[in-house]
Amino acid sequence: MKKTIYLFAAALVMVSCGSSYKAQDVVLNDVQDSVNYALGYVNGAMLKMQQLQQDSSDAAIAEFIDALQRGYDGKVEELSEAASVGKNIGMAVKSFEKSGLAENKKWQLNERVLLQGMVNGMNGDTAVMNSDAAKEYFQSQYQASMMANDSVEAGKAIKGKCPDKVKAVALKDFTDSINYAFGLMNGSEIKMYVLASDSTGEEQKEFVRQVNKALKMNVINLQMVNMGEQIGKTIKEQESTGLVGEPKLETRFPLIKQGFINGMKGHDTQFDQQTAGEFIQTTINFLKYGDTKGEGERFLEANKLKEGVQVTESGLQYEVLTMGKGKKPEATDRVKVHYHGTLIDGTVFDSSVDRGEPTSFGLNQVISGWTEGLQLMPVGSKFRFYIPQELGYGSRATGNIPPYSTLIFDVELLEIEK
Repeated sequence: MKKTIYLFAAALVMVSCGSSYKAQDVVLNDVQDSVNYALGYVNGAMLKMQQLQQDSSDAAIAEFIDALQRGYDGKVEELSEAASVGKNIGMAVKSFEKSGLAENKKWQLNERVLLQGMVNGMNGDTAVMNSDAAKEYFQSQYQASMMANDSVEAGKAIKGKCPDKVKAVALKDFTDSINYAFGLMNGSEIKMYVLASDSTGEEQKEFVRQVNKALKMNVINLQMVNMGEQIGKTIKEQESTGLVGEPKLETRFPLIKQGFINGMKGHDTQFDQQTAGEFIQTTINFLKYGDTKGEGERFLEANKLKEGVQVTESGLQYEVLTMGKGKKPEATDRVKVHYHGTLIDGTVFDSSVDRGEPTSFGLNQVISGWTEGLQLMPVGSKFRFYIPQELGYGSRATGNIPPYSTLIFDVELLEIEK
């Protein structure tokens, strides 16, 4: 199956409905609104960058949004695996009408020969060539074509439909041979990975029907339509499980939809791609780990009352375990330390002590709690730091450290390196 997709993956194209969608600001009343809108925006911006490079027209965008709405409304035909693969392959072949066979502009597409080769391959017919020979021939010719300097483009595509029966094909020229080889090798893969259990031939009939149905579509970008339908369907499913799998997030489809439109049209007055992505991640982390933040704050409130604990203006707390007599480092110095780091529940997340090897770093290369704390330590000292999440990794997850974690470090300053 993976091989089939690889060979046909050149450009799956998809269903235009002519709707008009405008980029516009939206009213964001709360965090839920903002996350829904940002999620649509960041994905719309990614689609524009990755999938709409050749055509980001209003019509192409409308095609995707219409498909998104159909998927959300449950108006997408449910297909078996064989039918779905047939649809995708039909759309891929159709895309070759503009880009050349296998997206090689030097090769003319002959749908009649290609599709007959595919059907012959699905039925194990080796009268003209077998699948191994077809694959070897296609790959060698493709490589040779890519290395050639000639820039002559193929002629107009020869259109046709997918047959339902095996038939011998006379290969009159190179165009016939390369189309037949391409079809045959893919047909063999389809037989192996998609139609292996098709004992009655019904799955193959549905496969062929979907190929021909896709070939008749009048669309701009079939791949985008498929994606729109699947994304819309997924958004609908998340109404019961929580947006992006987070139970605390509601699904608000109109805002997601407008976010897609704005992202695809580059309307960034409320979010751009970077700020949208950061906002989503920060919000999800807070919803998942907000209790961690609250627990850390409560821990620090109680901890600062303990004897020997000192608190700086930034909120850093520390205890002096051993006071050294050496020089204190400055923010631009490089130091060598031994350390042992835990969460407030005692979970060890990192320890040079356990590894048996100290570590060196610049004080301007670490979290701000360390940068500040180590400047309080004369060489030879050992301190215990209680670092609030905002002086640590904040909303980021780092290794075994959850977002918003309060950190505890026992740090021994061994030397200031030159």
